[in-house]
Order: sequence, then structure tokens, then C-alpha cells
Amino acid sequence: MTEDSPHSPPPSGANGSPKKKVGSRFRTDGRRVGLVPQKGWAMRNYQYLSGSLLPALMQPREATGTDLPPVFRPLESHEVEVVWIGHASFLVRTSSFNALIDPVWAKWMGPLKRHRDPGIDIEHLPPIDLVLITHAHFDHLCRMTLKRIADGSQTIIVPKGVGQVMKKLPCESLREMSDWETCSYRDTEIHFTPAHHWGARYLHDTHREFGGYVIKGPEHTVYHSGDSAYFDGFTEIGKRHDIDTALLPIGAYDCPSGREVHMNPEEAVQAFLDLGARKMIPMHHATFPISNEHRTEPMIRLRSAITDHQIKDRVVAPGEGEPVILSSKQR
Repeated sequence: MTEDSPHSPPPSGANGSPKKKVGSRFRTDGRRVGLVPQKGWAMRNYQYLSGSLLPALMQPREATGTDLPPVFRPLESHEVEVVWIGHASFLVRTSSFNALIDPVWAKWMGPLKRHRDPGIDIEHLPPIDLVLITHAHFDHLCRMTLKRIADGSQTIIVPKGVGQVMKKLPCESLREMSDWETCSYRDTEIHFTPAHHWGARYLHDTHREFGGYVIKGPEHTVYHSGDSAYFDGFTEIGKRHDIDTALLPIGAYDCPSGREVHMNPEEAVQAFLDLGARKMIPMHHATFPISNEHRTEPMIRLRSAITDHQIKDRVVAPGEGEPVILSSKQR
């Protein structure tokens, strides 16, 4: 009889008394990470408050990019332009459309002060055609940002259960997707891929899904993993898709709760190798103080990991706002 069977006897505590069963949304369930903190969470939270959150409030925010509007030249069919905005936010341009992934231009996320400015002023963006949201966490789905971007002409794609969060935002089309589902946008296929994370915007709505996207164009394929701990799904994603460029998170791995919800740099490199991708661009570091590690540590560890694996020529680490043009002719 399974644990969740209604006919199962209640588990007993050490003294034989019935043991209170933890709700399913708090337990790890497959690829969905539960919400229960691990042992030692109180000390880790004290370290987080004293070592990350409060110091960030006292430090001036760092400027990035330039004050001048960027020049977005027309792209050839074999080219893709990727611009890291900061955190998990990217501008991805192809010859047929401009897309934003997890756009967050907010300078504050509740009490969390952004370490570094977005790499491009939101007013300097090119016209946006497509918006992809990986999950409903506030540092990935920012309604304040979306209100400034959405003008009714965009197509917005979100995980299943997240459409409700997008209420009252104007868009041409809103689509929800689940693991391995595919839809077409102009000359490109959009694939929704699994992750090992969780998708709740609030504690009570853990039904919301989460994941990443494979953007398969005619000549170049870009993969954005969303948030994820390291898991065997990267191998499966790599088997299903011939990925040219993988955008992978390397920070927020020393979570105050102790839960395994994000990859560290070494795991991100292993995920890159599992995917069989040709290029890697790191993300999800140095932007918001959401973890215990120092904000410069992820890049230090990443440089060491890529040296160990002898893949320096396959990893590109641009600063915020720095354009990276990728070409299928340079494989």
C-alpha cells in the first residue's frame, strides 16, 4: 500500500503516537522539489541575512552596459544574437523575431536589492514579438516588467498553471505548455523541457509547472534551462534536441533552506556536457542576493571547472548588455 493511500495506517512517532503527515506539496515529488527546509536552516538563514541580504542593502548598485542605445543590426538566417540582461533574463534575436526570456527589469524584488543594473535600459529594447516565462517565481516572472513590455502584439508562452498570473496583461496570444510539448512560432519550434525545481508563486499554489525552453530555429538552436538543480533530464534533453547554445544557471546554489534547487558551477558544466551543446553561456548569478555564496564566487568556480574540462573555447561569459552573435557557419 502506498504512502498516499487513503487506507494506509498513519505513521507512528518514536513513542508510538500517530505522526503528523506532511502535506504532499512540502515533499519532494519526482522533479518537483518540496518546500521543507533541510537541517541547519536556522543558521543558514542567519548567515544569509548577515552575509548577503543586509550587505546588499548597504552597497551601491553597480552600473552595467552603456548609456547609449544599442544598435541592433538585421541578422542573417544563420545568425542568432543573445544578450544577457542579468539574472535569468535574456534578449534572443533571430532573423524573424525578437524574444525575451524571463524578463526582469525590477531594481527591487521585495526586500531584495538588485546588485547590478539590467544590461540594457528597457526603453532601448527592440520591438518584442515573443516572451517566454520559465516559471512563476518573482525573480523570473515580474509583472511590473511585463506591464512595460506587453502592448497586445506579443505572444507569451508560460508553463501550465501560470497563465492565471498573467491576467489583465495584453498579449496577442497566451499559451501554456507542459513537459515535452511543442508549438510553432513563425519559422521556429518552441519546445518546453523538464527541470528539477518547483513552480509555486506562493506557498499554496505548487500546482504551477516549471521548466525550460528549446528554441529551434531553421539553422540554430538555443536552450534556456530555467531554474534547475542538476538531474538526469539534461541527458534526455540532449538526446531529443541538437543544441547549439545552452544558457545555464551557475549561482544561488547555497540556498538558505538547504534545499537542492539550483546548480553550482561544476554541475552546470556537467549539465552542459550531458546536453552535448556546442556553446554555453552562464546565467543566474551576481544579480540578486538570494543565496549564501558571495556573488563573485560562481564565476570563479566556473572558470576553474571549464579549465578542468578543457572547454574554454566552448564557454562564453558575456557581461550584462554585451551582445553575443552566434552563427551556424561557425560550428
